[in-house]
Amino acid sequence: MLRFGPREGGVEALLNSLGLGVTGFVVVAVMVFLGAVVQGSIGFGLNLIAVPAIAAFRPDVLPAAGILLALPMTLGSAVREREHIDPSAVLWTTLGRLPGVGVGAWVVSVLTPGALSVVIGGIVLFAVALSLWAPGIPINRASLASAGLLGGLMGTASSVGGPPIALLYQRVPGPKMRSTLGATFMVGTALSLMALAFFGEVRAVHGRFGLAMVVPVLLGLFASRALHGWVDRGWLRPCVLAFAGLAGLGVVAHGLVGF
Repeated sequence: MLRFGPREGGVEALLNSLGLGVTGFVVVAVMVFLGAVVQGSIGFGLNLIAVPAIAAFRPDVLPAAGILLALPMTLGSAVREREHIDPSAVLWTTLGRLPGVGVGAWVVSVLTPGALSVVIGGIVLFAVALSLWAPGIPINRASLASAGLLGGLMGTASSVGGPPIALLYQRVPGPKMRSTLGATFMVGTALSLMALAFFGEVRAVHGRFGLAMVVPVLLGLFASRALHGWVDRGWLRPCVLAFAGLAGLGVVAHGLVGF
């Protein structure tokens, strides 16, 4: 006798496949949506907000799940304002990111994440402090490659790879920053994912997480358009510095207390 019900499909089957209850799924989806709104507005921030929520319910799926759910976000950001993309920045940050991705994947596979999180977060906080009290870093091949290197290491090891490149671009116009970071992160996210897969750190559950969060990501990306006018009237740099600082503190806290 055939029986049809939640075990064969529907919401319960989805939640079971993700290892989440209803509360966990709703919290993660809402935070992913809010993270997409932030990243769609200033160029980065999705995983800064989404990763702590995922870590609260399924820490074992990080960093791969965080990297996967960022794919539609980065693609959408790049395509939406594609006429403002800086191709040179995409090239040089990608070249710099390659060794960072390799090191990050190796670190995830062999080292304790706590100490790594403290070091990574400390680097971000140091960069934020320099941005507040020092002149802007010139955007050239060396600085782009260096930001890509650090972003690749951070993104692969912790899912939060946006701050280094965002800090470098904090003084450029909003459309150029959002589109260039979107294109850069799209390439970098794919590289990080391939590196983690090579080290055996990508499983089916990570793909299910990514697919389950496509709708919140796209809704957040769409909603963020309403904030562009406000952000681009002088609030882009303060927002970048604030969220980069939060990213640094969050990664340090994760390393110290494992939230």
